[in-house]
Amino acid sequence: MATRVRSYSKINLGLAIGPVRGDGFHGLATLYQTLALHDVVTVTARSPRSPSRDLGQPLLGGAKITLTTNHAQVPTDARNTAWKMVERTLERMNVVAEVAIHIEKQLPVQGGMGAGSANAAAALIGLERELGVELAQAERLAIAAEVGSDVPLFLVGGAVLGVGRGEIVSPMQDLPATVCVIAVPEIGVSTPRAFRDWDEKAASSVRDEAAGLTSSPCSDRLEQLSHVYVSVLGEPLIGSPQQGNPQTEQTPDTSGIVRGRSSERNRGGLGGETLERGSTWNGLAENSLLALVRTGIENDFESVVFPQYPLLREIKRLLMGPPANGFGAGNSGISRPEDTSGDAIVAALSGSGSALFGLYRSRADAEAAQRRVQAAGCKALLTETLPRQQYWRTMFAE
Repeated sequence: MATRVRSYSKINLGLAIGPVRGDGFHGLATLYQTLALHDVVTVTARSPRSPSRDLGQPLLGGAKITLTTNHAQVPTDARNTAWKMVERTLERMNVVAEVAIHIEKQLPVQGGMGAGSANAAAALIGLERELGVELAQAERLAIAAEVGSDVPLFLVGGAVLGVGRGEIVSPMQDLPATVCVIAVPEIGVSTPRAFRDWDEKAASSVRDEAAGLTSSPCSDRLEQLSHVYVSVLGEPLIGSPQQGNPQTEQTPDTSGIVRGRSSERNRGGLGGETLERGSTWNGLAENSLLALVRTGIENDFESVVFPQYPLLREIKRLLMGPPANGFGAGNSGISRPEDTSGDAIVAALSGSGSALFGLYRSRADAEAAQRRVQAAGCKALLTETLPRQQYWRTMFAE
């Protein structure tokens, strides 16, 4: 019987870019946050023999993987992250199997929301349940890091600190669920191009500093940002996944994934709790988010992506709040509807874009922001952040 897994998305509440490392990747420090918006990944697997944990034993024959999807831009071969994840997991398990993957795409492709990476994590979870075999969390994360920098965060969920190139993950104290609007412009942002532009900007800053035109930047921005997150949310939880101890009470509850424990239904991606409770409960999230905002967190990609795509800057302004009277559209070409509703707690680009997000105190504020963005001709989706416990409790689409 097929296993259907909700493949949740993410935003970056803050993101700092470091210099290029020896392996060609940039160092990063980021605070990921999972969202209720999701794709659905369906996995069917048949294995002709029982798995062996003797990893030195050669495989008999080869695995057969097929992948289908409802989206024309999603690759259906070994380029797909879900395909890579299944292939490498079978090798790690030393299992030969026939695996069919179907990705029902609802999230934007290459939008900065981690959709492809989330598909890979969902494929792993579905494969484990289909085969009745569960890898240790340390093994899962090792495979995930090989497949992509954003994949490991989806094996943790909730608020997640990412360092290294983003793949070294630690679960943070969770933020309460908060109403969110995702703006999805019809613009494609190239992540490699964004990194190249950042490198050029950084090199220019170094030249200006040498000429005495600017002051010296912080010597270790990545470590500084990590300290900022810890100062607001507390130290990473004990028994964090990369330490190979996923079953402590403070780490993601993945027990029962293979055994088929029933899960609470997701009610279409919007749980409703945040939107129905009072302002005191919402204030917990607001206070934490405002504390982060006061520290000056930002997404470094904005400084190079916004000059290339001015429309994205204008959409961020619409997410932040209603435009001031008499504030024109400038050269962006978008209209500015009249609106007097509340501002966002925080709004930013997610990853390298092109998706942007705003987090709000109430559903009314979020709906007003959604209307502003839609009136400007941009698609906008209403959702909420997804804390870790709810992330795992609602994983299976049954």
